[in-house]
Amino acid sequence: MASASSQAGAAPGRVPGSPPLLSIGQVLAKLNPEFPDLTPSKLRFLEERQLVSPARTESGYRKFSSTDMDRLRFVLTMQRDHYLPLKVIRGYLAEMDAGRTPELPGGGAAAPSMLSSERRFTRDELIREAGANAMLLGDAISASLVVPADHFGEDVLAVLKSLVELQRSGIEPRHLRGFRAAAERELGLIENALMPVARRKDSSSRARAAEMAREIAGQLEIVRSSLIRSALTRLDS
Repeated sequence: MASASSQAGAAPGRVPGSPPLLSIGQVLAKLNPEFPDLTPSKLRFLEERQLVSPARTESGYRKFSSTDMDRLRFVLTMQRDHYLPLKVIRGYLAEMDAGRTPELPGGGAAAPSMLSSERRFTRDELIREAGANAMLLGDAISASLVVPADHFGEDVLAVLKSLVELQRSGIEPRHLRGFRAAAERELGLIENALMPVARRKDSSSRARAAEMAREIAGQLEIVRSSLIRSALTRLDS
């Protein structure tokens, strides 16, 4: 990946027929429906952290290519769905840029499709893809395991598929209401930890607070997973 400084200056000419370069406003218009928390300051923060290197016009305006858009979508998806720190995501992308096929952060082999747009599902499509029924989805929403919406992402599909399997073992969504309460308690821990940074009102501090929140959430997930594995070991014995 070329550095931001190497792309400074006039934006490179496009190959005829290639997609046009996008301004920050156009990038936000395309990505905000999927990532509503994305802001101009967050885009600049990701550029500072060398996750994306948009071209610059002679006047200094950022211009994003289709490849930049793919990288942004990948970075934001890894943050939102897997709580991965930016340094981990940056390391993965550096390996990809070097022509290697690294292990995908969070497990699994790298796949070009990971840099494509996330699928979105209507209510009926979600139920069909998950092998569920309308009642199970309704129960999941009532138990605050799924947020009601007109369209759902792949993370909700994964949750609903898991609920289908759990239901076969006699575990219903109502049995999991405590999960939402536990998530709220973890959110309280994260908010308290971020308070010194969150008090600052500049855009850089807000972006840093968002990144710190994901890093803390990732560490909490490691602790939680370890506790579950430990409990299963005791169960086996």
